[in-house]
Amino acid sequence: MSGKAMLILISGFTMLFMVVANNFNTVSGRVTDNYVDYFNKTTSHNIAISGANMAANQLFLDSTWNAGYNNVDYQNGKLNVTVQTIDAYKNIKRITSVGIFRKDTSRVEVTFAPSKFSKFAYYSIYEGTNIWWMNKDTVWGPFHTQDKLRAANHPVFYGKASSKGGIQYYTNQATDKPYFYAGYEQGVDLSLPTNGVTALKTPAQNNGLYFNGNNAGQGTVYLKFNGDYLLYRYSTMTPYDSVHLPTAAPNGVIYVDNGIARIQGTVKGAYTIACSGTSSGKGTIWLDDDIVYSKDPRTDPTSTDMLGIVAQSNVWITDNTPNRDNININASIYVQNGGFGAENYNTRPVSGTINLLGGIIQNTRQAVGTFNSGVIKTGFSKSYRYDTRFMTASPPFFPGTGGFEIVSWYE
Repeated sequence: MSGKAMLILISGFTMLFMVVANNFNTVSGRVTDNYVDYFNKTTSHNIAISGANMAANQLFLDSTWNAGYNNVDYQNGKLNVTVQTIDAYKNIKRITSVGIFRKDTSRVEVTFAPSKFSKFAYYSIYEGTNIWWMNKDTVWGPFHTQDKLRAANHPVFYGKASSKGGIQYYTNQATDKPYFYAGYEQGVDLSLPTNGVTALKTPAQNNGLYFNGNNAGQGTVYLKFNGDYLLYRYSTMTPYDSVHLPTAAPNGVIYVDNGIARIQGTVKGAYTIACSGTSSGKGTIWLDDDIVYSKDPRTDPTSTDMLGIVAQSNVWITDNTPNRDNININASIYVQNGGFGAENYNTRPVSGTINLLGGIIQNTRQAVGTFNSGVIKTGFSKSYRYDTRFMTASPPFFPGTGGFEIVSWYE
């Protein structure tokens, strides 16, 4: 190869190496810039998430906290958090957390709603001294008692379980320890509010349906759900009047003030029926027949039917002819002072099964029947299933635990 050709070849390779080196330097620079951008964005995002978590913790500790954080130094950046009440009527709150790092800004929004007792498949204050959770008992959702959890022969709990008083075994731990498939926590203290029922009076008087049991002749009201309509009367000797529920109670609250409610029927939509009073049987809700949804959420996932039954004194299954052959109940039942049980549980005839879809929240556990050697002698056997929708939704204005739960987290 001649010297001229060699010179051309060397010059070509030199140019090629210069181009490659320039591209390599450009790529290296871009990699560095991309890394810096990623670091800045990630750091600002982490600051925003940290602020949301810090504020959420404050709100869980104090449901009235609204101070937020203003221009706080955090991770070499700045943190700003605001707390807003976006629905004062339902007490819905939103935390907005903004993280700033160098020129990057990130934002996290978290929405909170009051925690409701309807999330429990079962709750009680007092379990009684001789009522035990047995091997045939299965609780399908969250469970809590302020009493001892009394267990015999391995009852089953599929939801998170907790108790304030620990676990008491009928014989010993080896033969009686419950199966907890979502965990168990001891020492949890969660009491019922003292105004869980009466707090619904104001919503009922404002866009709800209000019955005044203090009026003469109106101490007992008979209520029959019939789709979009509610039939009502104050005596079995008179015909029903009716109201269009979406019009009469747009907020979903039906309230019987200082009276007695006797209910049955088919519910369409989301409603809570509450009954206050403490003397002469007042504050009691009687289940005179089936109370069910127009669309069963177990077979129709589009169902928005939902019912809360909230009583100050007791909720009783009436001892009558319709309830002698099973009773079907679709609701979350809340009893502030008494409990849920069957009238004349120890003298009524064998009455079939209580088919409950929902939950029971009560002060004192009540009986629904009697058994001998596993065979029902009087009253009802039980088939209780949890309505899983109550994990994230609740009937209107259902009594709350006093705390908050996260319902949405947007980054």
